[in-house]
Formats: sequence, C-alpha cells, structure tokens
Amino acid sequence: MKRVLIAIAALVTMLGMFATPVGAKQKPEIDKDYVVVQELLPFEALEGATPYWGVLDGAGYRIEVPDDWNGDLVLWAHGYAGTSEELVVQDPPGGLRAYLIEQGYAWAASSYSKNDYHISTPAAETRDLAKQFHTITGEARPDQRYLLGVSMGGNITVYSAERYPNFYDGVLPACGVLADLDLFDYFLDVNLAFQELGGNGSYPVTNPFQWLGVDVPANKAALEAVEGGWPFALNENGEALKDLVEQRSGGDRPNFEDAWVFWNIDLPGEPDNSSFLWSLAIDTGTVPLPGQFTANADDVYQFDGDPALSDAEAAFNAAVQRIERDGLNPANRHELPFNKGKFVDPMLTMHNLGDLFVPFFNEIEYAERVQANGNPDLLVQRAIRGAIHCDFTTAEWVTAFTDLVDWVEDGVKPDGDPVLDPAAVADPEYGCRFTDGGHPFAEACEAG
Repeated sequence: MKRVLIAIAALVTMLGMFATPVGAKQKPEIDKDYVVVQELLPFEALEGATPYWGVLDGAGYRIEVPDDWNGDLVLWAHGYAGTSEELVVQDPPGGLRAYLIEQGYAWAASSYSKNDYHISTPAAETRDLAKQFHTITGEARPDQRYLLGVSMGGNITVYSAERYPNFYDGVLPACGVLADLDLFDYFLDVNLAFQELGGNGSYPVTNPFQWLGVDVPANKAALEAVEGGWPFALNENGEALKDLVEQRSGGDRPNFEDAWVFWNIDLPGEPDNSSFLWSLAIDTGTVPLPGQFTANADDVYQFDGDPALSDAEAAFNAAVQRIERDGLNPANRHELPFNKGKFVDPMLTMHNLGDLFVPFFNEIEYAERVQANGNPDLLVQRAIRGAIHCDFTTAEWVTAFTDLVDWVEDGVKPDGDPVLDPAAVADPEYGCRFTDGGHPFAEACEAG
C-alpha cells in the first residue's frame, strides 16, 4: 500500500499528458484552428548532440542528432494531448532520450497538426517527418527507422505498422490503445455497471455536475460494506462491480488489487483521483466520430472467469442498461481506424497490468487479431507490474528498445509474456519477468 500511495502522486503528471475523460455520447468533430506554439519549439540539446526544430505541414517538430550518429532514427509518437487548439511537441521520456543520444541514435517527434483523438493524420505526419529527416538535418537518410509510441501514440504506432509496411524496421507501442474503439466501449461498460449496481444515474450523462457531485458519491456509499469503506470494504454489489471491472479490463491477474485501489483512492494533499474511472462516462467530444459510437447491446458481463453465467450474473445482464451503436461507418472511421493485426515488421509491446485507463485487455484483444489475421511470430508482448497509465522506468524502456533493435538487426527474437493463456496471466508471478526492481509496483515481485 505504501508504494501505491507514493506512486499515486505521479498520476497528476501522467493524466495531464495522456488523459482527459472520454466516453458517453460523442458529438461530431468541430473544425478547429490548430496552431503550433512556436515559442515552445526551441530546446536545449543534450551534450554531444545538435537540436533542430520547426514546422512541417502544420505540425511542429523536434529532432536531436548526436555528433556520433549511428545512422538510425527513432520516431516518437506522443499520447493524447487534450482538446486545446495549441499544438506542442512532446519529447521521449528523459531517461530513454538520454540513452538514445548516448548510444548514437537520432530521434524526432511531431506535435501532429491536430489535438483531440486522431490516429491516421498523426501517423501520416510522423512518417512525413521521418522522410524529411535528411533534408532538415543535412544528414544521410537513416539506415533503420524505429517507431515508439505511448497510449494514443501506441495506437498510432500499431496503425503505422499496419498501414505502412516496411517503412519502419521495428515498432514499440507501450500502454497502447491496441483495440481501438473497444477501449471506449470499456469506458461505457464499467460506468453502466457502476450505475446499475450503485442504483444512481442514467446514461447518457447530461449533467456532469449531478453525475460527479451527487450520483457518483451516492453509488460509492451504496456499494460500501461500512460507511466510508470505499474502495476497500465493499458489500456484495460492490464486490461484483470490482470483479466485473477486473474481468472487463483483462481478466484474473496479479496487480489488480493495486489497480483497484490506485484508480479509486483520494490521497490527501493531492488532486482527487477517486472518481477518475467514473468521470469517463462524461461526454467530452474528444473522439472525432459522430453519433453513438459506443455500445453494449450484445455484451455478456461476467463477475469471474467462468463463461457460464451464475444467477447473479444473469440477473445483472438482464437489468443493466443497454446501448445500441449508431452513426458508425467506414467513412467516419478515417481518424480512428480498426487495427487488423496484420503487419510485416517486428513489434514489441509493453503494458501495465494494473492500468485501468487503457487496460491490459488491449494486449489480449490485439493478440487475438494477430493470431487470426497476421503473423504471430512478429509480435512479442510484455506485462509490467504497474498501475499508473504509461508508467515505465528507464530500465524497462531501454531493455525493450534494445531487445527490439537486436531483433531487427541480428534476428534475435526477444522473449515476452503469454497473453492469450488465462491461467498464465492469473499466475501470481505473471508480469514480474520484465518489471524493473525500481518500479513503484514491483514490491510483490521482490517479495516473491
């Protein structure tokens, strides 16, 4: 628990980079006049490197090239940056950036020409930046190109691997939205369950102040075993909700207890995180799709891993509010395309087991798509014992990246974790193999 409390403070920064409440009924995209914040483009290069910055086709960019450049280029795809019209470049994580420069890798990152939740446009702009690297820097064309991305940037990374085969030599999506629209269905699912089991609220949320200020606290109180017991002491319905969230987010797995507490606790002196999951029911218009694009009409909800429905599960499935999907067709999926699981270059992924914002089920579902439609020999997946969204240590980043490079350049396929075997995922040691001992949630692995 101590590690949970220490780590929760980091959520303030993490959610600022990657998250704004999304879900419920979305509005069509509104045209915006996006503008690159050019005064924020200049940056100081690390020792022994040269910085470049500018604007390319409406998107800001940064490039850093070490003096002893090894000829390879790493592209960085940032995560969701909110709904602002101001476009800002995000650098790779500090420890990873330092490693890249020390090892002779150049890196480049785009702000994209749009904020909000877009995939195809940022993917095209990141590829265009890679194509213009030699023109901007005066260096030779890269020998190898790698694409790394987090959260929405992980979605961009997977889409790029599928859309632009052979352009990137290897890709590394981390904490990625690999299951595309199913992520937003998950937001709907857990909130409808919270509403049904707690007894307060209705979908769609038309009054956010009523939902967050009245309905959410009332639901928590209704699901407690004792007054003030949320999220630790839960009654039968509260335990059912917790179990449903576990099953919907990735199934039985270690690290979920940490996750449940982390995503439902208010740490004194810090911004209140205790209602973040439930705020995902609120319409923010961050996904540029018209109509009701989330749905649960055909979903079968489980409180455990047994596919047979218990009496309690059958009663819940009969009672929960059902939502039909509408207004969804290929034309308006342009910016949020379906990930098919077909690619031709090595892909190594990382995901926090306890992330309940972009949950581990994304890895499971994408692995299923790859098995059905692609080449599973080109996919390696790793579970990290963490709960914070996109929280990886420098050692975890460096290990994953160097293993990807060895795979691309020397043909040495790295090891990973099985994600399609429920028994393996439920093993108490699952996720320990690739978790750095300095990770905030590595305590259980150390104890084992």
